[in-house]
Amino acid sequence: MPSVLQLTLILLGSGVAGVLIFRYFGLPPILGYLSIGILIGPNALAVANDSATVKYLAEFGVVFLMFSIGLEFNLHKLKAMRTIVFGLGGSQVIMTMLLAVPASFLISSFYPLSWHASIALGGALAMSSTAIVTKLLADRAELEMEHGRNVIGILLFQDLAVVFLLILLPSLGKNPHDLFEALSLTAIKLTIALVLIFFIGQTLMSRWFKLVARLRSQELFMLNLLLIVLGMSALTAYFGLSLALGAFLAGMLISETPYRHQVEDDIKPFRDVLLGLFFISIGMLLDLQVLVVQWHLVLLLLIAPLALKFIVITVLARLYGSSPGVAIRTGLCLAQAGEFGFVLLTQIDGLDLIDPLLSQAVLAAMLLSMLGAPFLIQFSERLAMRFASTEWLLQSLAITRVAAQSMRNDQHVLICGFGRSGQSLARLLDQEKIPYLALDLDPDRIAEAVSAGDRVVYGDASRENYLVAAGLVRAKAVVITFADTIASLKVLHQVEKLRPGMTVLVRTTDDADLGKLQAAGATEVIPELIEGSLMLASHVLLIMGVPMRKVVRTITAAREARYSLLRGYFRGSTDEDFSENEAWRLHTVTLMPGALSIGKTLAELHFELDGITVQAVRRKLMGADYTKLDLKPDLHLQANDILVLSGNSEALEIAEAKLI
Repeated sequence: MPSVLQLTLILLGSGVAGVLIFRYFGLPPILGYLSIGILIGPNALAVANDSATVKYLAEFGVVFLMFSIGLEFNLHKLKAMRTIVFGLGGSQVIMTMLLAVPASFLISSFYPLSWHASIALGGALAMSSTAIVTKLLADRAELEMEHGRNVIGILLFQDLAVVFLLILLPSLGKNPHDLFEALSLTAIKLTIALVLIFFIGQTLMSRWFKLVARLRSQELFMLNLLLIVLGMSALTAYFGLSLALGAFLAGMLISETPYRHQVEDDIKPFRDVLLGLFFISIGMLLDLQVLVVQWHLVLLLLIAPLALKFIVITVLARLYGSSPGVAIRTGLCLAQAGEFGFVLLTQIDGLDLIDPLLSQAVLAAMLLSMLGAPFLIQFSERLAMRFASTEWLLQSLAITRVAAQSMRNDQHVLICGFGRSGQSLARLLDQEKIPYLALDLDPDRIAEAVSAGDRVVYGDASRENYLVAAGLVRAKAVVITFADTIASLKVLHQVEKLRPGMTVLVRTTDDADLGKLQAAGATEVIPELIEGSLMLASHVLLIMGVPMRKVVRTITAAREARYSLLRGYFRGSTDEDFSENEAWRLHTVTLMPGALSIGKTLAELHFELDGITVQAVRRKLMGADYTKLDLKPDLHLQANDILVLSGNSEALEIAEAKLI
């Protein structure tokens, strides 16, 4: 048996390898941890046999996961999504648990189950994977879509339901005749714990964190945080409740203090590492022989819960007003098992509610369903289109509404995303009488904005048909206001395919993905952090007594150096110095076959003598879309190249004559 140090090295090394491989293929790390656990466990390669030590460490992973969920528990968020969370989410968990009782007859020929064991197992199978689903939907830019909001609402209730189930399961392990007494005693204990925590602990927690924060010691802050998380877990364990419940309550307490975000950042490394150990330990529990010996039972436990959850969620989503296509997507996204299902299954094992061999078959089926989740989500759109007869009609109606709004526009700005940045831009465009049309996926936001007179419609800017309907071919510019780089890249790909060389401005949080966005076709990328730093610098310079004219000149020079589209615009100290024909413009020129400039280099064209700046050259490379080339003086132009030029109107006319 390896020593503790050797075991730690094995777990860290295998964890790194698993996450690297799965991240390389764009899959969630949780699948890497589970696969590695199966591989190194005592039932496979047997590299790590000390499963007791791993499980001991992994239990803290669950503690910190529940603490993080407690931090996310926000009454305002729940109130805003109360129909989805408590209506749709609550119905899903309750219906799945209740239907587990008659469904248990399917496996009665293998392992007879009591009704309370069936409910306990139904609670474990009712869970879906928050880690996998949110990661995959975020990668597909679908979190803000209707089915994405349904999914998040249901997952949120499932997270809350785990707290209740962790309390309920020990009571189900009692004699059925003593169940009422056990539940009553548990309820009394929970009430006492909540009273102590929220009526006494809330005040003490705020004051204590304030005192610790005043000392300005990061080390002390972290030690205090660990003490509170583990101390609260120990307190609930003392009352006969679970460690995870105490961690959840600690998170709820801290979420109401001003230190929530700092706590969340500090605890994340502990949570992710220990949670990875938890998933590895789950993988180590699986006996691969069960897949061979009891393959028929594993197959039944894989297909039946997937089908049951899919049907339940799809039907409930329809009852709560979703279209057939949205309901199908919601059901497919949540049909798989989840990480909290493993937590509950471990507790069920500890209470001896089900046979250990059945537990192994359930564990195998849950792991297989999670491994198959990426494929279900990947093909959810195609399946929804195939089996929802009205989905094409609904999408056609939505696209028609977009087209009806865009028909009156020409040379307009197409805004992708109507959040705070999109709305601010729209107001400024309105002041200048510049037409615009915005696409957004939040129906509540759209309803309020339309009632206020804004020109915004429901539409997914990452889809080709919505961009066409929004008048991309007639638009002057596209502005992508998403903070999510992946969503921006999807829109850029579609814009580049439909209208190569289009002026596209992209908002981003920082410049970490600058190269990636520019390579995808962004004409300019506007990082908020850089703009914030420039505004901060301007105020500091003014406070320090630097003249306003010099401050404007300094900030202007900094922007010129950073943003290529602004070069050539700020040539003096004030805008009033420019005459009308010297106003900066951006212009694209496509080199048709036979153009005069084909075969010439950029240096040979001497654009700088005409006051022209070449912003970009795009070329359709073999097997790829239009790609932005490096602007080298010896770059030879080819037929169908697209040049993006900036300069005043007269200079652009001269440059275009040289090119064509």
